[in-house]
Amino acid sequence: FTALAIPVKTSVASKENNMTKVQTKDHEVVSIYPFTEEETEQLMTNAVEAVLMWSTKDGWPIGVTHAFVWHEGKVWLTFTAQRHRAAAIRRDNRVSVNISSASYPEGADPSLPRGAITFKGRGEFFEDRATKEWLYTALSRKLNRGSPEGEAAFYSLLDSPLRILLAITPEKRIMYNAGLAERHMAGTVDDTELGERLASDTARIDQERKARALD
Repeated sequence: FTALAIPVKTSVASKENNMTKVQTKDHEVVSIYPFTEEETEQLMTNAVEAVLMWSTKDGWPIGVTHAFVWHEGKVWLTFTAQRHRAAAIRRDNRVSVNISSASYPEGADPSLPRGAITFKGRGEFFEDRATKEWLYTALSRKLNRGSPEGEAAFYSLLDSPLRILLAITPEKRIMYNAGLAERHMAGTVDDTELGERLASDTARIDQERKARALD
């Protein structure tokens, strides 16, 4: 078995304008469905919620949903200083953040990319007034589009003494482009649109197939 070619499960559907249309018959190899940089920006700009994940002192992974802002390649969010997550992330700033198109606001453009991205990264805390004013304003506008009254009310809610800010700088991303996957299953995707298989879908899939005597 060679992980780079699965002739039984993946077949060429057609050729159009010198481009090869391919079709998949399973959903085991999914690392080949990345977002472009433009699609990443669209997803991160329009999605409203992110799940922040960290490790507790005893090693349990845990996650909480936050409203967020994507700015200059970083995920920005806020919570109050007494939260256990604040102490945990100060102790170990390695975190993950998952953002899904399922959190697009009602009425979002249907042409926006669908799927999810998980970022592995490191968190940094901020408490200076200028950064707080910027993030509170950005969050208030994002969550209350077209409503100045809503913006003002939400800003006032955020502007409390114990509130702190967290910026996550990504170091790795795990992507699943649902639209690309659907087109691959339908046989309408060009083979050049698919991404490279990552380790889980090359060496590791070989190992798992061999362990199950599937070769």
